[in-house]
Amino acid sequence: MEKKFIPFEVLEKFMLKVMVKAGIPEEDAGIVCDVLIEADKLGFDSHGVNRFKSIYLDRIKEGILNPVTNYKIIKEGPTTAVVDGQNGMGHVIAYHAMKLAIEKARKFGMGMVAVRNSSHFGFAGYYPLMAVRENMIGITGTNARPSIAPTFGVENMLGTNPMTYGIPSDESFPFLLDCATSITQRGKVELYAREGKDLPKGWVIDEVGESKTNSSEVLKDLISGKAALTPLGGAGEETGGYKGYGYATVVEILSAALQQGSFMKMLVGNKDGKKIPYSVGHFFMVIDISAFTDPSDFKKTTGDILRELRASRKMPGQTRIFTAGEKEYDTWIERKDKGVPFNSELLEEFRGLCNSYDIKEYLPHFKG
Repeated sequence: MEKKFIPFEVLEKFMLKVMVKAGIPEEDAGIVCDVLIEADKLGFDSHGVNRFKSIYLDRIKEGILNPVTNYKIIKEGPTTAVVDGQNGMGHVIAYHAMKLAIEKARKFGMGMVAVRNSSHFGFAGYYPLMAVRENMIGITGTNARPSIAPTFGVENMLGTNPMTYGIPSDESFPFLLDCATSITQRGKVELYAREGKDLPKGWVIDEVGESKTNSSEVLKDLISGKAALTPLGGAGEETGGYKGYGYATVVEILSAALQQGSFMKMLVGNKDGKKIPYSVGHFFMVIDISAFTDPSDFKKTTGDILRELRASRKMPGQTRIFTAGEKEYDTWIERKDKGVPFNSELLEEFRGLCNSYDIKEYLPHFKG
């Protein structure tokens, strides 16, 4: 499918105008813009601007997401804190929570912040990269509405629950591992549905454990509970599905138990037939490298490890071995002068936003 590239600066200015009209304070809107666009810069299209309307603007209109973020610290120690996001913008809550964890790590070597009553915070990798820029290691995780079936089960119980790591190196790009604890995530299913593509077998199972591939049907069935994502490793134990299931459970516990927030079926976003805030939880951990060793030595060793992995013997027919963060860097090099790829459906959606929010001067940018 042929795609049109929209320059980053055009999208940033347009989305900022839309969000301010939707009631988001301009400073907060800038944070949301940055998170969404950073996702597309690095190729995380499932968590980029394609979710701008459906996950954020629509939820504000529905009254289940507060455009004004009034989070507060409810418990704090030298290296720890618990934050209540009060169902504000997840990106804003997460940004400030990670900043707080970084400040604590700078003083005491390590910092951790747990968050409750938040909302979808976009591209998880954004927050560990904040720590990387400070010569620190960043780790974050979040729970989410139920999607993953436990091993030997068919009911969607756990969120896609990413555990994300950002580690600085001496290369042009850091080590960045940002992946769900399921084989895929809802955002990727949404992307397939937008493009009219079937899902690969094994990504999703139905109520009797059979593979389900129709992406549009899967989106509906995930909401109704008639389908579930399989954990990393797939269904059953033969290919290690219990490992993905276990890691998803770890993230669920750390995202909910530390801050005594909502978990699993409490996150369906529906009560007595009415939509309610999702009230998800996050955690942010930061390690100051200088508390252990000289940052330049650490980055050199990290770079050596990554370079040796890429230089190892390759499988027949393969020309390249990648390390985490490398493909994202390649995507940035490819897109930095082009912008974000839009298919026809996304262009139509943004034209609709131009009209809905009366910002029609941007209509020419989103012509097919």
